[in-house]
Amino acid sequence: MTALVLALAAGALVGLALGALGAGGGLLTVPALVGLGVPPVAAGTAALVVVAVTAATALARHARQGLVRWRTGLLFAAAGVPTALAGGALAARLPDAVLTGAFAVIAAAAAPRMLLPGPAAGDVVRPPRPLHALAAGAGLGATTGVLGVGGGFLAVPALTAAVGLRIREAAGTSLLVITLNSLAALAVRAGPADGLDPAVLAPFAGAAVLGAWDGGRLAAKVSGAVLRRVFAGVLLAAAALMAVETVALAITS
Repeated sequence: MTALVLALAAGALVGLALGALGAGGGLLTVPALVGLGVPPVAAGTAALVVVAVTAATALARHARQGLVRWRTGLLFAAAGVPTALAGGALAARLPDAVLTGAFAVIAAAAAPRMLLPGPAAGDVVRPPRPLHALAAGAGLGATTGVLGVGGGFLAVPALTAAVGLRIREAAGTSLLVITLNSLAALAVRAGPADGLDPAVLAPFAGAAVLGAWDGGRLAAKVSGAVLRRVFAGVLLAAAALMAVETVALAITS
């Protein structure tokens, strides 16, 4: 019963992050699943399932509001899908301590990025920079494949800085990129040996989907700065959890 309650609570938080910010889902899912006793590689695979389903759900809401730039998102994802496939194949060959350690570093680095505001409605947005967009898309795909995170914490700032989207459009478009990259990585990671427990995964994913709808409403009512500060704090906690897990794995290996 305790595991079920934790799965529901963590899933709801993941959904809120994706629905409100278009980012943070995978970075919260992986440490939450590891904390529930799922091995790191399996947690990465399970996170891709949760993030893909949740991001697709949130994407539908943003699309109805006209906040998804489909062509831009598809081009951005096109650069990331090949590296997501390669990263997904590589993940199973890396030691657990390497995966958790890399995750801790990336989560800690992502936290301050969550605090950076995007362009406001009246700001002049920089023109698109195709080479930066391709490089960012490829790096995002590799991160998704190896660590099992959707990469919205990278996609949102990249879509604003390199592609020239405003923050709300970047959040909506990032959900398209996250969905496609997650599905690509999942295609090479999923298999009978992953040991995914439906008793944990199903309530987690269900709560995340419901949380994504609430996250969309929350984003319209609460200051974006407040949301970013809250999720930055959660990311720092996730980084600390994965750092502890890395030390424990290094000691026992």
